[in-house]
Amino acid sequence: MSDRYPGGLIRKTPPTITPPVDGEGGSAPGIWTLEQASYYEGTGEWPKPVLPRELYTWGQNNTGALGLNDVVKRSSPTQVGALITWEEAAVGGAHCLATQKDNSLWSWGNGNSGRLGLNDTVSRSSPVQVGALTNWLEKAAGQYHSHAIKTDGTLWSWGANVDGQLGLGNKVSYSSPVQVGSDTNWYKVSGGTYNGFAVKTDGTLWAWGWNPYGQLGQNNLVYASSPVQVGALATWANVSAGQLGVVAIKTDGTLWGWGHNTTGMLGIDNTINQSSPVQIGALTTWLQISAGAYHCLAIKTDGTLWSWGNNGSGRLGNNNTVNTSSPVQVGVLASWSKVAGGAEWSKAIKTDGTMWSWGNNNNGQLGHNNTINLSSPVQVGSETVWSTLAQGSIGGNDSPSVATTKG
Repeated sequence: MSDRYPGGLIRKTPPTITPPVDGEGGSAPGIWTLEQASYYEGTGEWPKPVLPRELYTWGQNNTGALGLNDVVKRSSPTQVGALITWEEAAVGGAHCLATQKDNSLWSWGNGNSGRLGLNDTVSRSSPVQVGALTNWLEKAAGQYHSHAIKTDGTLWSWGANVDGQLGLGNKVSYSSPVQVGSDTNWYKVSGGTYNGFAVKTDGTLWAWGWNPYGQLGQNNLVYASSPVQVGALATWANVSAGQLGVVAIKTDGTLWGWGHNTTGMLGIDNTINQSSPVQIGALTTWLQISAGAYHCLAIKTDGTLWSWGNNGSGRLGNNNTVNTSSPVQVGVLASWSKVAGGAEWSKAIKTDGTMWSWGNNNNGQLGHNNTINLSSPVQVGSETVWSTLAQGSIGGNDSPSVATTKG
């Protein structure tokens, strides 16, 4: 969920409210509640960022997942093509999805199992449009599958489906987008390893697919090939799936986790797996979340950055490699605006538009033009124009490429 936009900042308690303006470069002045901000983003009425916006990738590239028309890895951000009309990107298991300003959807990278949605299983090393429609709004990439939401609120899936991770009520794989049910009120989606998670505009949370660690939040270990509601509450704002665990934020600013927890990635001060949502602490000031493979990152409403879980290679950013099972603040600054967890690394953007990264760097995925691991945030280059990050928690260090837009 956006926490920075033209004209205002999101906070929990609003002294003033001015409705957002549709269209590129619009403004939403005032101070918004999490629930209001979530709603307007979900309906597509949130102001779009001012163009131009370019797409950059770096890291592993053995299947063309960087979209640079080759299979050569990069250790610093490299622009994908010459277009300046990109919106946001999503990273899965060696494949990427991205939307453009006209709401067209594009994919590239490993095409195995049909995860690119191009009606075949061929890998692509450059972005290719998924169909001809221009009504795509949200997207999420899992290990071998993909999800997307259209502007009409419908949910679509494609790719591998051996565990029902497409949510289509079967285990048949598809190489082109197929609609999930008939509902038209989906607005947030996240792809797990072999599962999917989504929030509807009514605030309900839904899950489907693989469930050996209780990551579907059903208080059991039963797989589901169609969306099943997580609990009965209608107060969910956003969800982020890691390799085996899940974290989510409610509209009241509380933070919750469930699923795999042997490295403490659920943040509940223990290492016990959970098959239903458990609140992380008692605070109501959580704003943004991102699950890495076995660690989590979050930003509070005061702009502070927090991390917890597996700390191999220093991915928690606390200048050590010690695991932690509850949130720990990264540094002392209160100037963070975006965050993204990778397989064994982390990235974040500050309010000044600078980008920072830390953790495992064996394939140059930190963007520092080297392969040196870092246990504390280090700025990527000197530019101050970075605007969004793509999460890439699935597939390990050799698989998910890292993509971001700037402009």
